[in-house]
Amino acid sequence: EVQLQASGGGFVQAGGSLKLSCATSGFTFDEYAIGWFRQAPGKEREGVSSIDFSRGSTYYADSAKGRFTISRDNSMDTAYLQMNDLKPEDTAVYYCGASEVVIPTRQSHYEFWGQGTQVTVSA
Repeated sequence: EVQLQASGGGFVQAGGSLKLSCATSGFTFDEYAIGWFRQAPGKEREGVSSIDFSRGSTYYADSAKGRFTISRDNSMDTAYLQMNDLKPEDTAVYYCGASEVVIPTRQSHYEFWGQGTQVTVSA
């Protein structure tokens, strides 16, 4: 059974940091790109970042550039999203997914999704 479990969300003040983790099982982790999406209330799901299977290439949405860093540990079947200088507009449920596309940027690129973790940033 494929599982992706996002964790590490929480409540933080503007300017603070959080590190999200995406623990996976049930598929060959190092054969898939991993990405993070987020969805705020009343808004569409937005792609935040993705990383290819070998950790060589990454993608960041404009909203994430310079503040977020995606990484992965293939020995642990886990991916991470370090989020710094958080802003109230970053408030959303964050999801991780796995994709066979080298650098996925769209929801349609993903084969597997996990449950999300809530991030709330206060002003």
